[in-house]
Amino acid sequence: MAVKEITPNQAHDLLTANSDAVYIDVRSEGEFAKGHPQGAVNIPVAFPDPARGMMVNSDFVKVVEANFPREKKIIVGCQAGPRSTSAANMLQQVGFQDVSNLLGGFGGMRDAMGNVRAPGWASSGLPVSTDNGEGISYQSLSAKAR
Repeated sequence: MAVKEITPNQAHDLLTANSDAVYIDVRSEGEFAKGHPQGAVNIPVAFPDPARGMMVNSDFVKVVEANFPREKKIIVGCQAGPRSTSAANMLQQVGFQDVSNLLGGFGGMRDAMGNVRAPGWASSGLPVSTDNGEGISYQSLSAKAR
């Protein structure tokens, strides 16, 4: 089954109306710390490796499972779309039932010519936060999986 895709405005409306929904930002800890959708939690699907590029976070699914039940309404987002698409597929494959991918991610998706294909959360004027404490940061969430 294909992962549902939703726009930033649809995601914001869903998160506002449904206190049981969660936005999982799958960008790196550094990207997340610079700004993320208000209310998001950080569980990176990959980590930057200076020698090899991005390396898959082998604990991604385990950390999500340790923090959220399979029936939780989850929105997954990254910077532009590719990482969150992979993360959403991973979650769906292990039985998460209500996973949506944020079309355009946090920063927006552009084509090869630089034209915006899908606006991101930030460029849509939606609330942005730099909160990164207990229950939000990857460090605090991953501790529950140990």
